[in-house]
Amino acid sequence: MVFIIVLVLFAYVAYRLYQHFYPAPNIDPRGKYVLISGCDSGFGNSLAIDLDKQGFNVFAGIYSADSRAALADQLSARANIFILDVTQQRDIDAAYEMVKEKTNTLHALVNNAGVFTGGHIDWITIQSMREVMNVDFFGHVAMTKTFLPLLITKRDSRVVNVCSIAGFIAAPSISSYCAAKHALESFSDCLRREMHVWGLRVSVIEPGIMRTPIIEKYNQAAHEMSMKLPIDVQERWGKEFFTHHFDKIKNNPLIKLAENPIKVVHAMHHAVISTAPHIRYRVGWQSNFVYFPLSIIPTWLADLYFVKVRGSPILPAGVNKQLKP
Repeated sequence: MVFIIVLVLFAYVAYRLYQHFYPAPNIDPRGKYVLISGCDSGFGNSLAIDLDKQGFNVFAGIYSADSRAALADQLSARANIFILDVTQQRDIDAAYEMVKEKTNTLHALVNNAGVFTGGHIDWITIQSMREVMNVDFFGHVAMTKTFLPLLITKRDSRVVNVCSIAGFIAAPSISSYCAAKHALESFSDCLRREMHVWGLRVSVIEPGIMRTPIIEKYNQAAHEMSMKLPIDVQERWGKEFFTHHFDKIKNNPLIKLAENPIKVVHAMHHAVISTAPHIRYRVGWQSNFVYFPLSIIPTWLADLYFVKVRGSPILPAGVNKQLKP
């Protein structure tokens, strides 16, 4: 058994080294059309600029009209910038008609738009959970279903779904985000297997914690959210618990060591342009060497990590009341 495990590990390492030193060739971008959602900033913005420079015909969806001018300055005349709220079917249908006027074949759909809400399940509202699911899951499902006819007009087109480590491991205080990303992972696997006969490639991007505006503002946003909680929830957990919880987030070494987001853009770029895109891209050392291993060890061990390393030594006020004689 040990010999077999060593043999498998050796074969895997050899394969990855081969991929590194002898990468598959890239496709010819001329005449290829790519649609990217969430191009206002971050990953989508950088990818749109990158692919445009490569020679692709880019359709860049933005949520806010205020983002148009800055992005237009970075793109060529080939690119199309348009308003796209992935939770609104009318926006998606309008985008489909716009793309259909230009081409009958879409080389790639990059589902990148996303939102993030943190907080324990007892703190967040059902409405906020629905909002995250609507953008991070149902929005991507609607985009994929709408543009599927343009993707399967030729073999080797692809769907690239920007997911997260939250898609394969559930960390405390980000339940709605984890639920949406787990759902997107499952949807991607189903799509890939169902559309194999059509030659459609489906890639999932799974970055660790990256230096994005969401991460940089997370602690402040979470603290502000706690101040708006119902009185009974604030009393149940107590001010001391909240203070320590947010201090721990602020000082979390994995957040302090958040990685360069350009790594994610490079993975997205490879998924779009390579003749042999990967099924999954675990981006960064945190994704590969911290969170993925946590996802495959026994659940009780992962629970122990989150309770001991990520948990708070401060008991909620309600628990202290229960423990009083």
